[in-house]
Amino acid sequence: MAAQSRKPSYTNGRNTSTGFKILKFCTDFDNSIVISSFELLGWKRVSSEDDWNVYWANTLNSRNLFNADIGIRLNDHQLTNHFPNHYELVRKDLLVKNIKRYRKDLARECNPLAEKADVKLPSGQVITRYSYLDLIPLTYVLPSDYNIFVEEYRKFPQTTWIIKPCGRSQGAGIFLINKLSKLKKWSRESKKYLQHHLTSKDTFVISRYIDNPLLIGGKKFDFRIYVLVTSFRPLKAYMFRRGFCRFCTMKYDASVTELDNMYVHLTNVSVQKHGNDYNSQHGGKLGLKNLKLYLEGTRGKPVTERLFEQIDWLIVHSLKAVAPVMSNDRHCFECYGYDIIIDDKLKPWLIEVNASPSMVATTANDRILKRKLMEDILSVVLPPDGIPDARWNKTPTEEALGDFQILIDEDLMHKNEQDLRNCSK
Repeated sequence: MAAQSRKPSYTNGRNTSTGFKILKFCTDFDNSIVISSFELLGWKRVSSEDDWNVYWANTLNSRNLFNADIGIRLNDHQLTNHFPNHYELVRKDLLVKNIKRYRKDLARECNPLAEKADVKLPSGQVITRYSYLDLIPLTYVLPSDYNIFVEEYRKFPQTTWIIKPCGRSQGAGIFLINKLSKLKKWSRESKKYLQHHLTSKDTFVISRYIDNPLLIGGKKFDFRIYVLVTSFRPLKAYMFRRGFCRFCTMKYDASVTELDNMYVHLTNVSVQKHGNDYNSQHGGKLGLKNLKLYLEGTRGKPVTERLFEQIDWLIVHSLKAVAPVMSNDRHCFECYGYDIIIDDKLKPWLIEVNASPSMVATTANDRILKRKLMEDILSVVLPPDGIPDARWNKTPTEEALGDFQILIDEDLMHKNEQDLRNCSK
């Protein structure tokens, strides 16, 4: 267990315990909780051209920061909020590729985690799934996997599929299909467009749609869970306890007539806020704590605890899947927004991971949550004296964790294993 330690305090940006110079931050975001969180600590805002201590960047500028052609060299007193190739986890096609590779590598090693079993779907169809690493719905990348997808579609022609553009977010460009003819029509139209507008963002993923989601009040919802990673090798990851659920504004209806109704199928606030039934007071959100109480009351405490253990498992193995290919720069940390959906059997499914989850508050509760999130992120990534230091071993004290809980700390695991071996001698 980590040692107890008081969080550092600041006055006008100066660490009162050390007398360190004024700490400086820069950010690419305006009107954001990010800015107020640094200012509450007394940090001074500067431009990215100045000598900053923490740069809270957008993903584009983060990539430029680590661009070898630009030639920026970060100092030990500088930290930034993205890993150089964070896209290995957050781009939908690369996430799928890395998880598939991870499972194949484990199977090659004859690791029992790669075991498979036949599973009967609610429709009566029997498919083969991974027993322990069934983390994501069956997914193909378009256009490269089109022929393989068609083979799968013809095996189960009544299945609904969801198509998402890999390079977009907030529900943009997503649609559902249950007929191959609709996909072929879209494909023809896309090819005409792509001949003149071809970019890397024009790759798509097509996934088996989770058409049996768990409903509350007849409405579909998903989880938004914040996960902070401070290192990929060794893997150090923390889950924020104050996640929330995002609800659709209309009751779920799996019928063909509602297939194009995104207020039924997509939980993104950026989509739902345009609906007539959107409630701006609560923003269609429910805290995870309240959801747990609901599930314990309706499904029982053991079942609920098992669900959240499975969510922890899912997140940890998604991170392990990308860890080997991540550029583990010691100046970096990253807070990811995990979107997870639960089916009516209480099985969690990873839908996607976001590299820049919104820090703009949509409700009063949202503002409280995100301010606490920012406070605890800074508490975890900064050493006990509060001064950014890339040489630090990134082992926060128990108090510094705040509302974060350890998901995995391979350093700590190795130390515990070493202690056990020493005790057994």
